[in-house]
Amino acid sequence: MPRILLAEDDDSLRGFLARALERAGYEVVSCADGEEAQAVLDQDWDLLLTDIVMPGVDGIELARQAAARHPGLRIMFITGFAAVALAAGDQAPPGSKVLSKPIHLREIVSEVERMVAA
Repeated sequence: MPRILLAEDDDSLRGFLARALERAGYEVVSCADGEEAQAVLDQDWDLLLTDIVMPGVDGIELARQAAARHPGLRIMFITGFAAVALAAGDQAPPGSKVLSKPIHLREIVSEVERMVAA
């Protein structure tokens, strides 16, 4: 079963995402922020799904650390800030995908399926 590390500071969105991905057949470990996700980065992951704007360690820094520890790790960002999404394209590890909120859960699940299958 593919493993997803989810870092999202919005409690309700994190819960919705985790449930949708679990129903789609993924094992999901949910973290409330980048610092919590850092604590489990050394485990084996198929995908990092992270918000970009979070207190403390943001999603870009989390992704850089994850990519350094796991070359080839698939990384997907979600953000509600269009300007952040545009800037993230320049700062994110190669091969990362950025999705802008609001986004339908089905669309996120479809994008995750594409990235994990790649």
